[in-house]
Amino acid sequence: MWSVSITVKVMPTAHFTANLRRHVDCPPASVAGDTVRQVLDAAFAANPAARGYVLDDQGNLRKHIAVFVDGKMVADREGLSDPVNQDSEIYIMQALSGG
Repeated sequence: MWSVSITVKVMPTAHFTANLRRHVDCPPASVAGDTVRQVLDAAFAANPAARGYVLDDQGNLRKHIAVFVDGKMVADREGLSDPVNQDSEIYIMQALSGG
C-alpha cells in the first residue's frame, strides 16, 4: 500500500483590478511575503511594468492608488509595512477622487 503526501503551500495573492489591467497586463500573483511591501515587490519582479502604475519613484503608493489587505485599507502608504498572512488577499486598485 502506498501513502502519498501532498503539501500545498499557501501564499498571499495580489489582485490588480480591471482598471489597472487596462493599462498594463498584471494578472493575479500568488507570491511569498510577510508585508505588503514584500508581496508587491515579489509581484513586480514577475511584472516590472506594473510597478510604475502602483508606486512612485520613492517606492510609496501613488496618490490615487488604494491597497486593501483582507478588506482593510493599508495604513502605511510609504513603507508598506502592513502585515499579511499566508492566505491574505491583497487588492490593488485606483482610488476614486474628484467631485
